[in-house]
Amino acid sequence: MDLQKTKKRRQLRRRRHVRSNIVGSAERPRLTVYRSSKHIYAQLIDDGSGVTLAAASSRDKGSSIKYGGNVKASEVVGQKLAEAALAKGIKLAAFDRGHYRYHGRIKALADGARKGGLQF
Repeated sequence: MDLQKTKKRRQLRRRRHVRSNIVGSAERPRLTVYRSSKHIYAQLIDDGSGVTLAAASSRDKGSSIKYGGNVKASEVVGQKLAEAALAKGIKLAAFDRGHYRYHGRIKALADGARKGGLQF
């Protein structure tokens, strides 16, 4: 089997395993993370209505982030997301790491969101 197909299949399996335990609601939305090689994106999703409540990324306009593929940028994105969430009255969230391991940029984003005032 092709190596890329195997990799995608494993990632999908891990993502489904994580998502089977996490559901976002209006009171406690799901904080989902997408990580590319150059940027990181995070959003708060209400799964009941299928609506994104708040979002932040390293590509946002007016951002002071020069390169979004490092730990410092991830922490800043987490803090920005927490600010946007608190502005909408959201204090609790369920952290959905997707198929990524909880270390490095993913952990930095979670720590930044906690510093900003979100609770997981």
